[in-house]
Amino acid sequence: MNITVHRPGDLTSADRAAWTAWQSKAHLDGVPELANPFLSPDFAVATGHQRRGVRIAVVREEGGPAAFLPFQRSVAGVGRAVGIGVSDCQGLVHRPGFRWDARELVRGCGLAVWEFDHLVGGQPSFAASASGTFASPVIDVDGGYAEYLGGLRERSPKFTRTTLAKERRLGRDHGAVRYVHDERDPAVLARLMAWKSAQYRRTGRGDRFARPWITGLVRRLFHTRSASFAGILSVLYVADVPVAAHFGLRSERILSCWFPAYDPAYAKYSPGLVLHLRMAEAAAADGIAYLDLGRGQKAYKDSLKTRELTVSEGWVALRHPVALGHRARRAPVRAIRNTVRSRPELFEPADRLLKNIGRMRSGKRADRDLKSMH
Repeated sequence: MNITVHRPGDLTSADRAAWTAWQSKAHLDGVPELANPFLSPDFAVATGHQRRGVRIAVVREEGGPAAFLPFQRSVAGVGRAVGIGVSDCQGLVHRPGFRWDARELVRGCGLAVWEFDHLVGGQPSFAASASGTFASPVIDVDGGYAEYLGGLRERSPKFTRTTLAKERRLGRDHGAVRYVHDERDPAVLARLMAWKSAQYRRTGRGDRFARPWITGLVRRLFHTRSASFAGILSVLYVADVPVAAHFGLRSERILSCWFPAYDPAYAKYSPGLVLHLRMAEAAAADGIAYLDLGRGQKAYKDSLKTRELTVSEGWVALRHPVALGHRARRAPVRAIRNTVRSRPELFEPADRLLKNIGRMRSGKRADRDLKSMH
C-alpha cells in the first residue's frame, strides 16, 4: 500500500472531496455506516484543532485516494482513534471494494499500535483484532416519522402513550411546548453543557465538560456547517424556556446522538424522551435515514430503538515493546469496566455507589457556592 500521513489541515481539496463523496454514496455501496458524521473529515479537522498528534493516513492506488484513516499519535508511537473517549464511530473510510491488511496499514502510519473503542461494522481486517463487540441502538426514520411512531406504538404501547401524555401535561402545566431542531444560539449550547456537567457530577461520573479540549471541540463543531456535515443543537422549549436539549452531529443521512440533557426541575415530564421523539420527527423530515443513539444499553435507548448496529473495541498491535506496554496498561481496565457494565449484579451496586459519591460532591459544591456568597 502507498500510505502518506498528513496533518488534517494539509489534506488537499481533492482528497476531502473524494472522502465526502464516498460517505455520501455509502448507502448505495452497501456500507451505510460509513456515512456516520464521526467518520467525516470535518470531525477529524475539528479534533485536530483541539488535540495534538491528530493525523490522517491516505492510502493511494493508481495515483488516486483509496482510503482515509484519521488517528491520534503519541510521541512514543501509540495510535488511537480520533477523539477516542467521545467519538461514537471509528474506522477506515474507503472506496467500494477496497481491501487492506490492518498491520501493514498501522505500520505505514508510523504506529506500534492503533486502539479503537467504537469500530464501525464491516471492517473485518480491523475487527479481527477486536476484544469485544457491543450494541449501538438506532432509530430508523427513512420510512417517515409516522411509520416510526406507528411501530413504536406496537412495540412499546405503554411507553409511547405515557411519553406523549407527559408532553401534553407539560404544555398544560407550564405553557406552549415548542421544538427547535437546529438552534443557533450559543447561550443555549452553554446551558446544555452546564446541565450535562451537573448530571455527570450528580451521577458520580467524570465531567467531560471539565476538559477544555472537549468543550472547545463541541463549540467548534457547533459552528461547523456544510451540506454534508453540521453540529446540530436541538432544543425543547416551554413558554420560551429551554427544558431539554441535545447536541449531535449530522451527515447527509445519519444524525449521531451525542450529548442529551434536561433541566431536572422538569424531570417528572420526561422532557428528554419528548425531545428524542421530536428529534426523530424533524430528522425524518430532513431526509435523515436513522438516528444513532450510540453504544451502551440504557432504558430510554431500548424503548426508542428500532434495531441495533454493532461496534467493536480493541487494538491492532505490531510486535513492538510500545504496543506490548500499551496493551498491558489498557487491557485490565477495559476488561473490568466491560464486565461490570454487562452484569447487572455488578453494575447496579457500582451505579449506586457512583450516585452516592455524586450526591456528596454536589453537596460539597453547594456548600462552597453558599460560602462564597457570604
